[in-house]
Amino acid sequence: MMTVEEKPDVTYNDVGGCKEQIEKMREVVELPMLHPEKFVKLGIDPPKGVLCYGPPGTGKTLLARAVANRTDACFIRVIGSELVQKYVGEGARMVRELFQMARSKKACIVFFDEVDAIGGARFDDGVGGDNEVQRTMLEIVNQLDGFDARGNIKVLMATNRPDTLDPALLRPGRLDRKVEFGLPDLEGRTQIFKIHTRTMNCERDIRFELLARLCPNSTGVVSSEWFLLYSMTDGADIRSVCTEAGMYAIRARRKTVTEKDFLDAVNKVIKGYQKFSATPKYMVYN
Repeated sequence: MMTVEEKPDVTYNDVGGCKEQIEKMREVVELPMLHPEKFVKLGIDPPKGVLCYGPPGTGKTLLARAVANRTDACFIRVIGSELVQKYVGEGARMVRELFQMARSKKACIVFFDEVDAIGGARFDDGVGGDNEVQRTMLEIVNQLDGFDARGNIKVLMATNRPDTLDPALLRPGRLDRKVEFGLPDLEGRTQIFKIHTRTMNCERDIRFELLARLCPNSTGVVSSEWFLLYSMTDGADIRSVCTEAGMYAIRARRKTVTEKDFLDAVNKVIKGYQKFSATPKYMVYN
């Protein structure tokens, strides 16, 4: 369902491993919303929309919420598949109502997650379901063309498959900027560990850099007649490691999470996931 947050409780300090992405988002979203007079003086229009793309779990939604918090804007999040409706015209009507709600706010960030569900490239195959998806996408394009770039609305879209999007959606004047979210490096993974353990009751002197080294993001290829497995670690995996470390402490009836708990959690979550994903039958049937 569509979620509306008047002001998200996520800040830039809660986003780890995205230093470059934060700077780009501040430039193309935060600056035009907080200081529009700078663009007026120069006589240029700021970007209307931003496409965030990259692997799952790399912080796209989290950073969008942080930008909304910094700009004191209402945050509206819509999953692309929710706009695919059974009846003709329903998806387009939902898009119109969505932007009507956004215009009623003092400032608003509209975030389309998994936009590839409705923004895929168009093909003339005459399938009714695909035609309805195309109508919904064209309504989004129409709405992007219909509001002032210097106004109080910014549109962010996220996808894991940018190569499948329709060129009409990506042209300048609609989604002017493309921000890539990659897997975090060693410094980024260390920062993510510190963010997720900020509220945890951990023992002192835990070597977060060691834990980050045990969660590599290098691409490892496992050969099989069925598939090629690419093993990578993102921010969502690190959060799972921290949660599992807390579970180890609970099982041991301790009030403090130790470094050994984190090491065991890494072995279970990261190494165990790789082993699970390396099952050929699982990859074939899923």
